[in-house]
Amino acid sequence: QVQLVESGGGWVQPGGSLRLSCVPSGFTQDDYEIGWFRQAPGNEREGIACISPTDSVTYYSDSTKGRFTISRDHAKNTVYLQMDSLKAEDTAVYYCVGDYVSCKWWAEPNAMLDYWGQGTQVTVSS
Repeated sequence: QVQLVESGGGWVQPGGSLRLSCVPSGFTQDDYEIGWFRQAPGNEREGIACISPTDSVTYYSDSTKGRFTISRDHAKNTVYLQMDSLKAEDTAVYYCVGDYVSCKWWAEPNAMLDYWGQGTQVTVSS
């Protein structure tokens, strides 16, 4: 059974940082692109970051580029999303997503990607 389990969400003040973690199980994460989507109430789903199996390719949305960093620890079978300089507009449910497709699909809000985590809430407010 394939699962993606996120953790690390929570509340933070504007300008603060959070690190999300995603642990895949049921498939070999080294073979898959893994990244993050987010969705806020009333907003379209947004792909914000992706990393290729060899870590050689990454994708960031314009809204997160320069503030968020995606990385993998292959030994721990974990993918991280380091989020710095957080803004109120970053408030959303964040989903870890995996698939055997190019990271370019993370730019498509309606991409039909195979594996989704249950989501973790990130709230940025003062």
